[in-house]
Parts: sequence; structure tokens; C-alpha cells
Amino acid sequence: MVVLPLRHHCYITALLSSTTLLLLLYFQNSVLVFTYGSYGFVSERSPCACHTCVADRGNSNWFSERYDPNVPLLLNSTNSVLNANVSRWWNELQSDAGNYAEVVDQVFSLFPDKEHYSDTGSDRCRTCAVVGNSGNLLGSNYGPLIDFHDFVIRINKGPSKGYEKDVGSKTTHRIVYPESAIDLDNSTHLVLLPFKILDIQWLISAFTTKNITQTYVQVPSTIKADKDKVMILHPEFIRYVYDNWAERHGRYPSTGFLTLIFALHICDEVNVFGFGATSGGKWHHYFDKTLSYENSVHGGTFENETIHRLLQENKILIHKGWT
Repeated sequence: MVVLPLRHHCYITALLSSTTLLLLLYFQNSVLVFTYGSYGFVSERSPCACHTCVADRGNSNWFSERYDPNVPLLLNSTNSVLNANVSRWWNELQSDAGNYAEVVDQVFSLFPDKEHYSDTGSDRCRTCAVVGNSGNLLGSNYGPLIDFHDFVIRINKGPSKGYEKDVGSKTTHRIVYPESAIDLDNSTHLVLLPFKILDIQWLISAFTTKNITQTYVQVPSTIKADKDKVMILHPEFIRYVYDNWAERHGRYPSTGFLTLIFALHICDEVNVFGFGATSGGKWHHYFDKTLSYENSVHGGTFENETIHRLLQENKILIHKGWT
């Protein structure tokens, strides 16, 4: 039997107690993070309750330089006034700009006027699946994994019916513009991506007069959706993505890229499905053979490089599929 001096015994007891405390804190979703400094271990409040947090800017200088937690994500009456630079850039995307102020007044007499997703904090762990439309989803069997997330964000017309095994059946948000709009069930948020003022006018018309049937192509005059779940991406957010994340490649960001950056701002953990080519290098949708890769307008090559950099920086996880 070995008898330890009292001083050594106290040291071991303290060490075991500290280890136990660290383990307990780790398994309580890592709300507290301990770092070692010149004064010993110091606790820091984690930005979320997940094991890793997207909004933690301290672990990536590259991410911190681009991510702005204060950018307005969604339009409401308190943030609807556009600064001159954003207004000028956004108007340049449009062939016939309407009266933005008048349109905004109509919007908030019809749809919810409130601030969304301001509940970020150390007690929240919101997991999100961003589901693209790539053919690499076919045969993936990702459906149950996708549906397990708190938010499932889909893009444009990508259907779930008939593809549940691979893409899941749950949809909490669908990002659309008039030319890509489809009917939604009452559990899904319609998130309008306004590339032009006419897009917002179409949204109003689709729920009221139903008299807008044409933009640069024919669009549905009406849409089935819960008007209390309608949201509109802020033009300043679109410009922010173009400047900070796309670094002004292309004329404006793609819908998929905008959706992914949107998810970085409203989620704590982001998993990406259905982005990129199939294993054979083909770019088509899982629901048809339409080519989905466009480089001339959106700067697709640079967007893909940025998405993979987010993976390298441990900000997202990409599920590549099996096709």
C-alpha cells in the first residue's frame, strides 16, 4: 500500500474534481467553454448550446472578416429604408424599378411586421438542413436525417413528394422568387427572394388582386401559402452576401448561395444537402435533367469555392450524396 502525502492527495482530488466538472459541462451541450490563460482556466459563454456554433467568430479569422451578425436579414417596417448604396445596386438589377416606399407600405398592411430570429443565445441549439436540388441526392437515403433537423430549408421548386426517402418530407422554409414559386402547406414559411421591386408587387398581388401574371416570363397569378408565415429577404442582405461572401463575382448571388448564408445567420448548426455535381460530374436536378449549374450570372465557381471553405472552417457539414 502506497501512502501519498496529504499535499499530493489534495492535488489529485482537485484534479479529479476539475475533470468531472469539465465533463459535466461538456455533456450539457458545451454552454460554458474553458480556456487557459495567464491566470489559469477562465470560463467563456458559448454563443449557443450546440457542441459547435456557427456564430462563433473567434475560431476563424476568415469567417469573422465576412460574417456580420448585425446585417438585416428580413424586411420589416423598422428596417425597410434602404441606404443609398444598397438602393442603387438593387435598382441596377431591375429593368423597371417601381416605387419601393409605396410597395413596402402595402406589404406590412398584409403580412406580419415583426423582427424574426432574434432569439440567438447560449441556451439555443437550432439545427438546420439546407436542401439544394442536385441530382446527387438520388439514392442517398438522406430523408430521415434531413427531417431530423429543427429547420429544413428548401430552395425554389425542389419537391419532396415522391422523393421522401432521399430528400425528406419536412419543410419549414422555402426560398423562392416569383418565377420559381410553388404552392406550400400551412407549416411552411414562404421566404421571398426579391431581385426586383416587381417581385414584392407580385407577392402582394398573389394574395390579393391576382393581376400580375408576367415578369420576364409567365408567373403564377396566385399561390397557396399561409400569409402569416410570409417573409421577405432584405435587399441589404442580398447586397451583403454579394459583397462579403461572393466578393462581387457574377452579377448577383445564386438562390442556393443566398439560402446557405441566410442559414448561417438563423441557425446554430448547418448541414448542407443536394449541392454540387453528381459523382459523375453532372449538374442536374434530382427531379429532372435540367442543368442547374450557371456560372455567367452568379459566379458559380467562386460560390462553390466559398462553400467548401466554410466546410474547411468547420462552419458547415456537406453531405455529398451517392449518385
